[in-house]
Amino acid sequence: MTDGENPSPDEDFAALLADSQRAAHKEYAPGDRVRAQIISLGAEDAIVALGPGREGAVAASELAGLTAGESVDLFVTSVRPHETRLSIHPTDKNIAEDLKEAFETRRPVEGRVVEVCKGGVRVSVRGKNAFCPLSQLDAKRVETGAEFVGRAFAFRVTQWSEEGRSVVLSRRALLEEERERAAAAYFEAHPEGCVVAGTVTRLEKFGAFIELLPGVEGLAHVSELAWSRVGSPCDLLKVGQSVAVKLLKREIVDGRLKLSLSLKQATSRPEAPTPAPIVDPWTKYAPGQVLTGKLVRKQPYGAFIELEPGVVGLLHQSKFEDRADFDLPRRKLGETVAVEIVEVRLDERRISLALPRDPDADQWRQAQESEPPPPGALAQSLRRALDKRR
Repeated sequence: MTDGENPSPDEDFAALLADSQRAAHKEYAPGDRVRAQIISLGAEDAIVALGPGREGAVAASELAGLTAGESVDLFVTSVRPHETRLSIHPTDKNIAEDLKEAFETRRPVEGRVVEVCKGGVRVSVRGKNAFCPLSQLDAKRVETGAEFVGRAFAFRVTQWSEEGRSVVLSRRALLEEERERAAAAYFEAHPEGCVVAGTVTRLEKFGAFIELLPGVEGLAHVSELAWSRVGSPCDLLKVGQSVAVKLLKREIVDGRLKLSLSLKQATSRPEAPTPAPIVDPWTKYAPGQVLTGKLVRKQPYGAFIELEPGVVGLLHQSKFEDRADFDLPRRKLGETVAVEIVEVRLDERRISLALPRDPDADQWRQAQESEPPPPGALAQSLRRALDKRR
């Protein structure tokens, strides 16, 4: 036969005959997978054709719903001199090889947790026992593993040895891989600077831990919780509270994702109140004002009178030495004194004071400068002035 030509009927028959001869002499072993045709279905067993002159037996219950003439995939379970038994279920050898392939290709396998054992749990994978350490059962800390018994999960095969008699699994590896994929997609859609939603998971003195995705959380330092000073995160937040945060920084430290968050930057900064204009208290005072003050210091040359906190004037000795009604040595500190402003020097922060003038003395002076008083008026004015001095 030349290239490109179809095989002749004789050649086609020869190939089929060769395949038939190979099938007739094939040696089967437990664990072999075969494609067999159903010959007959009995009450207990079904007979299947394995090749020319070769037959095998399968439990009829396993082929319920099928009819003679149909083909089915089977696994060899035992080989005896006069009988080859098969099953639709894989053997331990098949399962072991499947687990080996899953280990080499990192393909996840399904398993059911059947019991708690020392250091972890026992997992049934297609009827074969495997071991999952407690630390590898979940992404979070697991205390006993009892809550996982009876539940089915996907696992990663992390160890396959002793021809499949020792198989170690990890669910945590799959969860972390899934979390990494979810986090990568999340941060691609939410880069640094975005405001996102989160849930407070833990409070410490130095800040609050906030979860953005299952298993993905960041830290909002206490200085980033509010625009005002915060004494303790517990004063502002509580575990389980939903918050809006701003993504400040995302980095990988020692192989782990580290997120820096901010609650305060997720909101606009409150405007500072407009400061009240500063008023110089010294500008309120002017010569001629009569007011009261407090005696705060006594000196040989005069008395210092406080008009208000921070504003002190000097009542010089020359301003009261001829006033019998003001005896400085007998005055007590803190005593209220009536004074009159004589001079204000703003640049020097000095105020000169005097005792208020005697209105009767002014009246007498004004009378002297005008027309002569009537007889006896001068004597009466002098007498009143002398009485006031006593």
